Amino acid sequence: MNASIKLGTIWGIPIGLHISWFLIFGLISWSLAVGYFPNEYPQLSGTTNWALGVITSLLFFGSVLAHELGHSFIALRNKIPVKGITLFIFGGVAQIGQEPKSPGAEFRIAVAGPIVSLGLAGLFGGLWLLDQTVPFLAAPSLYLARINLILAIFNMIPGFPLDGGRVLRALVWRWTNSFRRATQVASFSGQIVAFGFIGFGVFGMLSGNFMNGLWLVFIGWFLQNAAASAYAQLNVTETLRGVTVGQAMTRECAEIPGLTPLSQLVEERILTGGQRCFVVTDQDHLRGILTLRDISAIPQQKWRFTTAEQAMMPSNRLASVNPNTDLLEALQLMDNSNIAQVPVLVDDRLVGMLSREQILRYLRLRSELGV
Repeated sequence: MNASIKLGTIWGIPIGLHISWFLIFGLISWSLAVGYFPNEYPQLSGTTNWALGVITSLLFFGSVLAHELGHSFIALRNKIPVKGITLFIFGGVAQIGQEPKSPGAEFRIAVAGPIVSLGLAGLFGGLWLLDQTVPFLAAPSLYLARINLILAIFNMIPGFPLDGGRVLRALVWRWTNSFRRATQVASFSGQIVAFGFIGFGVFGMLSGNFMNGLWLVFIGWFLQNAAASAYAQLNVTETLRGVTVGQAMTRECAEIPGLTPLSQLVEERILTGGQRCFVVTDQDHLRGILTLRDISAIPQQKWRFTTAEQAMMPSNRLASVNPNTDLLEALQLMDNSNIAQVPVLVDDRLVGMLSREQILRYLRLRSELGV
């Protein structure tokens, strides 16, 4: 879930909004302004209801962000990187850079978010007790206390990828001492929960509560896809375990002189030959890599006058691996660096290239061979 709008960083973690966030923000603000506040506090004016709706909606998403920061803080304490936090139509997601190394770490990271939400529910509940005689303060306080309590309870449903599903995985992992078995159980539980949401949603739609039912169907669909993806990722991880870069890399790298014009590469190598990545070398020593992304960053009218050396990514700015690097480690490196390929070096000498496409081809071949 990549952010469309960057808001800044907290503890070095990028915070952003997905474009779908604006839809749910508008819906929540509208439902508060025309439904919740007029029913709870009829003495408030329409303008006040709308102002409170927008402010309360922002505070709600602030609560969601705090929930995800709870997960992230504990992840960082356990030396697990966090790629970013994104707010989107279904709430928020913290992109944890790697799986926890122990069931204890998994448990602590999972429960941190709901604990933050419970704390916020108590905080806003306490504010409501203090300001319930002041409607424009009591209205958002009561709503935020309720919604944070619901957020904590909902997330503790034992279905992956919800926090309760991760708690379930941590417990099964501790009992069986098998991360694979724990992920299987949590993923299966998550899909049961997801189909439950879809079933309740369809029932609600047929019973006349169309919008709420449709929302439950969407939530169930999202959870089902996430749970199935977690299981698929586990299978990929198990397949690649123990495999080295040298087993999957290609030794047929498209080497080009640094003075080659981009226009020549596009016409003779890319459009005709279908090549997507080139290495610029000097007597087998890597000088840089040129990809389609690098070429597309140059205006087309300048391709005739721009050389590969001018457009390439220099070797001193490249991530690299060696043939003995674990393939899972190389894939993690590409994920963290947001790149599609890495050079394979031995003593600063280029011996091959590894790309995501080659890893997928390797997985397909193993699947076809049944190994």
